[in-house]
Amino acid sequence: MYPSEHRYTRDHEWVRVEDDVCVLGITDFAQKELGEVVYVELPEVGHMFDAHDELGTIESVKAVAEVYTPVAGEVIEVNEVLKEDPAAINEDPHGDGWLVKIKYSASTDFEDLMDAEEYEAFTQEGK
Repeated sequence: MYPSEHRYTRDHEWVRVEDDVCVLGITDFAQKELGEVVYVELPEVGHMFDAHDELGTIESVKAVAEVYTPVAGEVIEVNEVLKEDPAAINEDPHGDGWLVKIKYSASTDFEDLMDAEEYEAFTQEGK
């Protein structure tokens, strides 16, 4: 159910590493919990973050949720599609519904992330 090439956080974000860039999004579990996404607030390109900083927010018909970056680095791209079509997160949270790309600065940020099997077990525990 969850892509094996991604790593996952306890806050229900995912990260896919492409060379020295991380693509970041929220998981299918998170988007289902939120319901229909109606607005996404993301940082500007060039913004620097430390690991675990708040990256932005996702607003749905049910709630507003903060999104945190599991890695430190610089935002090099923002998914512009989400400005016009925030529901892309609901349609394809692990693909076209990605949020940002970050040029990461420390590979040690990945040590606490779960693989797909661990994340699925984590969600089954009701977290």
